[in-house]
Amino acid sequence: MQHPAAEQQPAVDAKAKRPAFAILTIEDDVQLFRGNRNNFADLIKTGRELGFTTYVVTVSQLKLSKPRVAGYTFSEETQTWKKGWFPLPDIVYNRVPMREDEMLPAVRRKIAACLKHPNIRLFNPAFFNKWSLFEWLSMSKTTRPYIPVTRRLISRESLRNMLKQHPFLYLKPVSGKAGVGIMSVRLFKEKQLPYRLKLQQKKRSKTFRCGTFSALWNRIKKQSQGERYIAQQGIELAAYGDRQFDLRVLIQKNQRGQWDITGIGARLAGSASITTHVPRGGSIEEPEKLLVGAFGPEHARKILTKVKSAALLIARQIERASGHELGEMSMDLGVDKQGGIWFFEANSKPMKFDEPHIRQKSLERIFQYSHFLLKQKKKKKASGA
Repeated sequence: MQHPAAEQQPAVDAKAKRPAFAILTIEDDVQLFRGNRNNFADLIKTGRELGFTTYVVTVSQLKLSKPRVAGYTFSEETQTWKKGWFPLPDIVYNRVPMREDEMLPAVRRKIAACLKHPNIRLFNPAFFNKWSLFEWLSMSKTTRPYIPVTRRLISRESLRNMLKQHPFLYLKPVSGKAGVGIMSVRLFKEKQLPYRLKLQQKKRSKTFRCGTFSALWNRIKKQSQGERYIAQQGIELAAYGDRQFDLRVLIQKNQRGQWDITGIGARLAGSASITTHVPRGGSIEEPEKLLVGAFGPEHARKILTKVKSAALLIARQIERASGHELGEMSMDLGVDKQGGIWFFEANSKPMKFDEPHIRQKSLERIFQYSHFLLKQKKKKKASGA
């Protein structure tokens, strides 16, 4: 898909009856705006089909005091982005792509202003923080059993104590994404070099064997480069043909405003990887195939049912504890060798699911939920609230 400089498009009638749906991102000096352009083009096409005026708007373009805003739409005929004028949005979909962008004061102010605005509904106001997620899920007795033991990695002693209880740990950056920076530690007490540290690199992992705890700690400190980390109980995941796998669940709100499972994908770890992330050498598979291979057909069916109910419980608790209206999230869940379910991670800005049936449904759900939000707004106005 080519993206030359945007062409000017005729102004859109601000009185148009179609609800306005704005994809919020941040400006970019080189290519107008940041973010996954293919995803934005798919959203614009789906929104158009489902009765929305859909466009991309940057934080600086979104002037909330004006009835119209400058933004971009995508022309399928010319395969180019066109600049134009659009009605002030009814719905704002936050897709600011990077944590560091979202932390900028101007971005935080604009998101806060959208949340306060009487005529705008914004869902998913921020990225999740790994540590906050585990705190939120610990608050509820229904979600607590799904969490591996998780601690902040703040000192040598915190790591030493964790290793005493759990000789297999994962170390994860608090603000990590797509498996970058993940390490694993195993303690083999009887070995001459008892500590084994694995570092995730591009598509491989690199292993260090350390004779002393001090050597291990120094290597971890060097690798973490001052980033904040959590230490998490390692789970021995179920495997398919000697390769471990986990499940990626997409949970979105439906046209009734209720959490619903849009789809479940499976990610099989790369042969030399410590994570199942596709950019790190993992591959996409059918969850049923992997679960049946690991557990047999009957047990696999029961596990899949448990995964769905766990994902919905977790999504509801995350939304409740976050204090914000959320519309979607993806979630990494693991299944251990005994068939137990574990929560590893949730992302408030899910990446595209490559499975075509999940992808199409996910795009439609965003607009179905937006219709629900608009109906809610009308009811509030009618009741004088």
